[in-house]
Amino acid sequence: MAKIRRALLSVSDKSGLVDFARGLIDLGVEILSTGGTKRSLEEAGLPVIAVEDYTGSPEMLDGRVKTLHPRVHGAILGVRDNPEHLLQMAEHAIDPIDLVCVNLYPFRETVAKPDVTLEDAVENIDIGGPAMIRSAAKNFRFVAVLCNPARYGDVLAEMRESDGEVSEETCRLLALEAFKHTAQYDTAISAWLSRQFVSRDGLPPVVAPWLEKVQDLRYGENPHQSGAFYIEVGAQEAGLAGAEQLHGKELSFNNILDLSAALDAARDFDEPTAVIIKHLNPCGLASATTLRTAFEDAWSVDPMSAFGSVIGFNRVVDAETAEIFGNADYLAATILPRYRTESGDVDATVLAAFVEAVIAPGYDPEALEILKQKQNLRIMVLEDWLGGRGLDLEFRRMPGGALVQTPDLKFPAPEDLRIVTKAQPTPEQLAAMLFADRVAKHVKSNAIVLCAGKRIVGCGAGQMSRIDSMLLAARKAGKRSAGTVLASDAMFPARDNIDAAAKTGCVAIIQPGGSIRDDEVIAAADEYGLPMVFTGLRHFWH
Repeated sequence: MAKIRRALLSVSDKSGLVDFARGLIDLGVEILSTGGTKRSLEEAGLPVIAVEDYTGSPEMLDGRVKTLHPRVHGAILGVRDNPEHLLQMAEHAIDPIDLVCVNLYPFRETVAKPDVTLEDAVENIDIGGPAMIRSAAKNFRFVAVLCNPARYGDVLAEMRESDGEVSEETCRLLALEAFKHTAQYDTAISAWLSRQFVSRDGLPPVVAPWLEKVQDLRYGENPHQSGAFYIEVGAQEAGLAGAEQLHGKELSFNNILDLSAALDAARDFDEPTAVIIKHLNPCGLASATTLRTAFEDAWSVDPMSAFGSVIGFNRVVDAETAEIFGNADYLAATILPRYRTESGDVDATVLAAFVEAVIAPGYDPEALEILKQKQNLRIMVLEDWLGGRGLDLEFRRMPGGALVQTPDLKFPAPEDLRIVTKAQPTPEQLAAMLFADRVAKHVKSNAIVLCAGKRIVGCGAGQMSRIDSMLLAARKAGKRSAGTVLASDAMFPARDNIDAAAKTGCVAIIQPGGSIRDDEVIAAADEYGLPMVFTGLRHFWH
């Protein structure tokens, strides 16, 4: 048990400070304090001893040195049941400090300002605060440490019930929270300084992401696995972690994965676009002049796979779009016949128009009310749609380590394309090719995408062989494959892909190039009179 007789209070966040200090004083605790904390307590009429009076050393160097003194750290770190420690403390007139209440300079808030300078950031790197927190947390058997104002009431209540004592169990939990607090603080500093000191062309030698749990989930990918949702502290891009849920059931592990994929894909397109995601892959994606048309075009790509999907929109959802969204009767009467006519697939079993979740940068009030009629539909909004995108690193965790990379946000411009065949693509084909190339980025490798204008009609995803992805895309497209452009996320290893592409009825091909058999592949395209362009830019996604 830690008997609290003396406390040191030095906080940046002064929430609840005065009431906490008053409660300690009522329990007979002597208060030491510094700077602005001391002024706040004195203005409230509370008795307080300046740390500089306690140590006999003044604050100096513009406040950089206040608590870095043996009388402070000796008072915190001294082991109360160690006779040698007690003897040395007595020899140096060190009175024990039993409670340390410290939170740190607002570094994260400072660097979040758009006009922050390096000098401002550096001055908000706390030195004495983390040192005191760590000292107190290390000596948790005898010292209580608080860095979270939310704990003030609980500690006071325990002291009132225990004659001014705090249990070792409580001190352990407070110490754990304190070490997490300083680790998070140091992570924020190292992450920000890495962005200032290390070129984006290179990756930092040490990466220390800090994850904070925001939500326990019912389970992970499967019911026998545990799962939770964490945010990355200090991330510049909010992404799905910054989205707000406006309606619907609690998000599941898989919902979050698919919503993130839908968000990532929708943000890659400039025109009104609808993305339908199933198991991380787009089973429907289209851009159009209106969001409603984009949604109808996307849903008609593969209504069978769209059952249980997640949808992303890159525009504020209007009432016209919301009215048909999830409207089973309309989709069955209008979109399903369109799919059967266009694809020639009259036998596919198409279930009800069921959507798990939707994400968009906003919703018109009328549209939101329409969507809320779907009781279980998870409605997500991310108003800061593009904020910070591309500024953070991507992580792929694995047992024993992680892979780290910069985001894949680069796409070829028309002038970057290299026409490698005798046949020249038309302007319309080039526009469709660039669209298809963007879609292919969001399809698991090996990826083959067939597009008619700015709408996918066939998608082959995640196959071990590229030719299998080709055949799958053609089967999904059916009759619609005639007249399409074809995009591949990586080079063609052999001409068999071109032979298969020609059989689909596609009229132009876009691919990165770079195969040792490029000449053979180009010759095959020339045989079929197919225009083909190389981007020099691969979009593998494993």
